Amino acid sequence: MSSKNPQRSASALRNPVGGHIPVAGGLAATGIPYAEELGAEAVQVFVANPRGWATPEGSPRQDEAFRTACAERGLVAYVHAPYLINFGSHTEATAEKSVHSLRHSLRRARAIGAPGVVVHTGSATGGRSREVALAQVRERLLPLLDELTHEDDPYLLLESTAGQGASLCARTWDFAPYFAALDSHPRLGVCLDTCHVYAAGHDLAGPGGTKQTLDLLVDAVGEGRLRLIHANDSKDVVGAHKDRHENIGAGHIGEDAFAELFSHPATDGVPLVIETPGGKEGHAVDVARLKALRDGAAAG
Repeated sequence: MSSKNPQRSASALRNPVGGHIPVAGGLAATGIPYAEELGAEAVQVFVANPRGWATPEGSPRQDEAFRTACAERGLVAYVHAPYLINFGSHTEATAEKSVHSLRHSLRRARAIGAPGVVVHTGSATGGRSREVALAQVRERLLPLLDELTHEDDPYLLLESTAGQGASLCARTWDFAPYFAALDSHPRLGVCLDTCHVYAAGHDLAGPGGTKQTLDLLVDAVGEGRLRLIHANDSKDVVGAHKDRHENIGAGHIGEDAFAELFSHPATDGVPLVIETPGGKEGHAVDVARLKALRDGAAAG
């Protein structure tokens, strides 16, 4: 499907493409102009300091303006929860603050009309076993999922890591026990970060590597669970366990792997959001590059 028809909304595209946008100064006032300059069809935002525990209320006026602007432009918006959240932490204060922080992100996502909230899957700290950590994930996170009872509540999208330390989710098959701990809750989904999964050891750049990785993900969590892709190239080689993003086609993953994303059944209807370096100009180039790959996949 081509993105060249300006009358076509992002929701009608097989894969809306966009980027993480800054919103300091206001979701609508700052974020929407930035999204327009990127040519974005999908965006991702923070609704709190990503490196803190504060839970700001937000501005109802900005929320409404953002929702309206997204609807008028056919933009689909996602929320990324703060990085400090770790439901596998051995520290009671961190576990408790994680509940409070994620509940805030979920509520703010509903307020701005976001269909999903991305959260990192965390790690088993303090030398505890994966089993103990996952039991705590269940205890702390399942009640939050059960609070999502409204039709317009967002999905919780689990994002794996590059495999550093005692990560609970790095390889695709790690999602299976994580989903099992949460009873494969109907509001649970996956955000696949291409840099993270490559750094964790899935060779997206190898022959058929992207297809194999997506097949493995579907095997682990079932069909329809992949709901967002963080499209990021990697500065480091496969299996390096380093979370260092690179611009599309400029890293070790390469353009061919990203082109494969647009033809796999698991990605049908799934937006791609970049989190690459380079500022606004670099982001605009990456969005345009992904759109060109999407058009090429459709034409082929």
